[in-house]
Amino acid sequence: MTEFKFSQVDVFSSAPHRGNPVAVVHGADALTDDQMARFAHWTNLSETTLLLSPTQESADYRLRIFTPDQELPFAGHPTLGSARAWLEAGGIPRTPGQVVQECPAGLITVVMDDDDGLSFGAPPLVRSGDVDSATLAVARQALGLKPGQIQAANWVDNGPGWVGLVLTDAQTVLRCTPDAAAFAEHDLRVGLLGAYGPNGRTGPGDQAGRTGHDADVEVRALIAMGGTVREDPVTGSLNAGFASWLIPAGLAPEEYVAAQGTVLGREGRVRVRHDGQDIWVGGDTQVLVHGTVQF
Repeated sequence: MTEFKFSQVDVFSSAPHRGNPVAVVHGADALTDDQMARFAHWTNLSETTLLLSPTQESADYRLRIFTPDQELPFAGHPTLGSARAWLEAGGIPRTPGQVVQECPAGLITVVMDDDDGLSFGAPPLVRSGDVDSATLAVARQALGLKPGQIQAANWVDNGPGWVGLVLTDAQTVLRCTPDAAAFAEHDLRVGLLGAYGPNGRTGPGDQAGRTGHDADVEVRALIAMGGTVREDPVTGSLNAGFASWLIPAGLAPEEYVAAQGTVLGREGRVRVRHDGQDIWVGGDTQVLVHGTVQF
């Protein structure tokens, strides 16, 4: 057996065990595709990542991202968690203040924020635009929603295949109960977003100040998997996809905070901002497990 350095990172929460964990294997160049996939299946986390030597001169490292069932070209919380693990393990970026990750989706820049958080630059959407009426009808039925409860719909796919739905408000998002059989039958990957009202912070399109809740919107990520539906606790790629759609369309402000994982007992907080050119998606990251893993 061979030992590899191992980290487990909690992403998008300032409180331990309230975000979304990612398992990270360091220096994994010697592992085969099968070993990587088997380990990700074994951890049974939403994602497991492998840090490898970069093949592009401008990258600090190369990253492969696996769910228990497949490899992804890009995912948000694994990107931030892996960057944090690499930095804590002694990684020194080529450019001070930022890390460049190489992955199948291209080169992803991760910047170090003033509050010691990390933010990644949202990758371009590989599919955008209106959702066709048939897909929208299937999604609405699978979510148990009435036609008027969906205010807008768009493809927000930056790799995982997200359909983005803006619902009436945050409470509608929280009350939504997906039909597992319908999700599995149609292999749906749906993101929901709803704004908080007068008793919370402002939502997209509203520039008033904070009045209560510490987030502007509530987000949920629902994924068909293994014949049922799985909810991802906190999802960087989905929040990046929503921002890439809503901010340029004038449906969201230049900066806002999304809550996610509420119905799962998590306290995910995703900070989204547009700097006039790029969209940045970030949050807190904490390495909670240090050790080794044997292959």
